Amino acid sequence: MQYQLTLDSESVQRLFTGDGQLGRLLEAVLNQVLNAQVTEQLQVAPYERSEQRQGYRNGYKPRQLTTRVGALTLQVPQVRDGQFSTELFARYQRSEQALVLTLMEMVVNGVSTRKVARITEELCGTSFAKSTVSDLCKALDPLVAAWNERDLSAQRYPFVLVDALVVKVREEGRVRAVSALVATGVNDAGYREVLGLRIGDSESERTWMEFFIWLKARGLSGVDLVVSDHHGGLVKAVQIQFQGATWQRCQTHLSANIADATPKALQEEVHARLRPIFEAPDEATARTLLATFVADYQQTAPGAVKALERGFEDATAVLALPAPYRKRLRTTNGVERLNEEIRRRERVIRIFPNRDSVVRLVGALLMEQDEVWTTSHRYFDMTAYWLWRERPSQQPLFSQEAPMLQLA
Repeated sequence: MQYQLTLDSESVQRLFTGDGQLGRLLEAVLNQVLNAQVTEQLQVAPYERSEQRQGYRNGYKPRQLTTRVGALTLQVPQVRDGQFSTELFARYQRSEQALVLTLMEMVVNGVSTRKVARITEELCGTSFAKSTVSDLCKALDPLVAAWNERDLSAQRYPFVLVDALVVKVREEGRVRAVSALVATGVNDAGYREVLGLRIGDSESERTWMEFFIWLKARGLSGVDLVVSDHHGGLVKAVQIQFQGATWQRCQTHLSANIADATPKALQEEVHARLRPIFEAPDEATARTLLATFVADYQQTAPGAVKALERGFEDATAVLALPAPYRKRLRTTNGVERLNEEIRRRERVIRIFPNRDSVVRLVGALLMEQDEVWTTSHRYFDMTAYWLWRERPSQQPLFSQEAPMLQLA
């Protein structure tokens, strides 16, 4: 949906002169969005006569929206039958509320710095008691929990991408590093989804096993390909929990590992030689290019050769798929962009007051991203994939008799 927005020159000038007008500018934009939405719903502009009219305006009602640039007062249009609705508040507020709640918890629990206390005051305009924090958590936590525990059994998920982010949490008077495990997937209709979030003590095989068991208990099925970086214990967990599937090692991460093992003078040259291997049209071509690479760099960059040989099978597993699906499934770049959004908020917090606050903030962000993915354009047209899978002469995509995983 596109809306035509206008801003007066004074607001724009104040924005660029640093006169603290960002909040006022955001108010102006969002109020215009609300007016555009009510016009769209009523199918008539203010004071316009039209046979298409679906109702009548009935003034405005002020409503506050708490954001990182301060508390905004928006004028929400009212209609006579009371039927005007907007998702602006529900979708915009969840992650903002989770961020504010985490900052509030840090202040209330006495573990924040003066800087965090000041940020909280600026965001919310007041200090908060524990009872206020509790009431706000009661409203947000059930929404995130219900989404994160939702049933997945209605669809199959041929492609699953997993990643882990390390965050810091204060527990028992100490700061501990914990892993936020995140799984995204592409369902049988070709839409991306965020499948779930769990907090673990490490990235061990046991942690990944428990994560996959939890996803399967919620109905995750039909997994053909799991894409990830080479996290510790992950490969073995995939092998046990998704028998018959294969693991695609992220080519971007493998390229970085190879670069680390390459003499600095040759890094740019070696990087250029890797791309044709990873983007080869078929396995035979990839192996031919690998052999040439080994012959050319065996003496000058033996570390790079060893790293590539060890990771080649896993990094080219995607070549078993039809060509249209390979580009987006050969790396975890899509997940990395999601992680960047999480990191942008997490950097504000630095140290979470507890694990629940991690789930609240990260879960709210993932929940919003999931809504965007499932209501936007399809990530893949899956027609060619299912036709390819159903061809009688086609070998199974990942045979259970063949070695599924190449352990580095």
